[in-house]
Amino acid sequence: MTAAERTASALRGLDAIKGELADLYRDLHAHPELSFEEHRTAAEVARRAASYGYEVTTGVGRTGVVAVLANGEGPTVLLRADFDALPVTERTGLPYASVNDGVMHACGHDMHVTCLLGALRLLADARDGWSGRIVGVFQPAEETAQGARAMVEDGFYERFGIPDVVLGQHVAPLPVGMIGAHAGPAFAATDALRVRMFGKGAHGSRPEASIDPVVMAAATVMRLQTVVSREIAGGETAVVTVGSLRAGTKDNIIPDEAELQINIRTYTPEVRRRVLAAVERIIKGEAATAGAEREPEITEIDAFPVLDNDAAAVERTMAAIGAVLGEDRILDPGPVTGSEDVGYFATCADREVPLCYWLFGGAGPAEVVTAQKAGTFERDIPSNHSPFFAPLVEPAVTTGVTALTTAALAWLGGAKTGPQPSSPPSSKSPSDSR
Repeated sequence: MTAAERTASALRGLDAIKGELADLYRDLHAHPELSFEEHRTAAEVARRAASYGYEVTTGVGRTGVVAVLANGEGPTVLLRADFDALPVTERTGLPYASVNDGVMHACGHDMHVTCLLGALRLLADARDGWSGRIVGVFQPAEETAQGARAMVEDGFYERFGIPDVVLGQHVAPLPVGMIGAHAGPAFAATDALRVRMFGKGAHGSRPEASIDPVVMAAATVMRLQTVVSREIAGGETAVVTVGSLRAGTKDNIIPDEAELQINIRTYTPEVRRRVLAAVERIIKGEAATAGAEREPEITEIDAFPVLDNDAAAVERTMAAIGAVLGEDRILDPGPVTGSEDVGYFATCADREVPLCYWLFGGAGPAEVVTAQKAGTFERDIPSNHSPFFAPLVEPAVTTGVTALTTAALAWLGGAKTGPQPSSPPSSKSPSDSR
């Protein structure tokens, strides 16, 4: 059986489970859970994966789930989906909108889980046509950049082995049915900082008695806008965003301090160092200029590494997916300024593991074309983290399941030969946790 025949055989089972997967997606969307609180989601994932014949371990990195299917000698393929939601109040008006006030799957992780479970089901049903090991990883806390690291630090490699490739995908506001992958630095590194600037409080009628932290913070915000425009070369990429500025309690009180939260995106270590140094210099410089008697406090909120897609892995994986979906469905979106922590699974082992992580579309093609022609794409097509973000259930689920299943088969071995290897001795049943 050729690779194309194996893939076609596996995908023949998709029509029979489309309805079930759509129902699962809507259920997950309606019941979002924040980072490291994904207990309901984890339980549902574990139950379904176990029913497909996978050996399931729960509680990995707190709430993570790992599903392993060993099927003869061959490569170990890691398939990853994240499953935490965001503190966003949903405004889609969907009949299956979030029932958890102030929490929403605004980044599409519910879609990721649905597609991975669908792929695991198809791969299990088609196990006569491939050999190797599938390691399905359902990761918590991607939004806080803690989940992948927590799973690795919980002995992931010792318990489940080092994979031969890491594969994953993210739904995005591309036209549904499209797949986008970029070789090299594909998702930006992130540094999130919390800054406390200290002044001296006073009555609003006597500003001369104060060292005003509001003015200090405002000057800092404006000065930070010059980092990218004046300190980063035109051919380099960086983003500096002040997402939060909080100070004071009343109009006639000059407060003692102000707090800023800053988000920084970069692609190379050199630019990252330059931006971080400039940000720190400006914060401290504005405080000194204002006459602050106490130096600002700068603390890290979280950090994501650059997601570096292996060029050969991208070529091999996209060729396989393009052969099934059509080569005209594959595009290179260029570097994405969003961030992802899936790279931990490829970089924290004893050896470098090839990584291929791609985008798949969830937006209506007609709507995208209309918005692009009108120059209103950013306004009219909700993006990830928007309270209006709502991928089309179909054919987004079908595309995601097809892509992930096809990608896995592009890396697994042919029909099973030889004895089936035993699973790592530390694997547990779905009811076990740690």
